[in-house]
Amino acid sequence: MNKSELIDAVSNRAGLAKADATRAVDAVFDTIGSALKGGDSVALVGFGAFGVKARAARTGRNPRTGEPLNIAASKMPVFKAGKALKDAVN
Repeated sequence: MNKSELIDAVSNRAGLAKADATRAVDAVFDTIGSALKGGDSVALVGFGAFGVKARAARTGRNPRTGEPLNIAASKMPVFKAGKALKDAVN
C-alpha cells in the first residue's frame, strides 16, 4: 500500500472527503516527523512506537577499491510494533 492508497482507505473508512483524508494523513506524518526531529518518541498503544536511535561513527570499506572510509555518526528513525499489531499480522 502506498500513500495514495492509504489516503483512499482512510477516506472510505472514516467517511471523509479525499481532500480531508489527505490533510489528516499528512498531518499525522508531519506530527510524527516533527516529534522525532525534536528528540521525542511517539507511542501509539496497541500499534507501536516510533523513536530515534543513534548510530555511532564507524569505519567502512569502499566495495570497489577496498579502501577504508569514515562513516559519520547519525540518527536513525526506528519503529517497534506493538503487541496488538503483531497479533493482527499473525
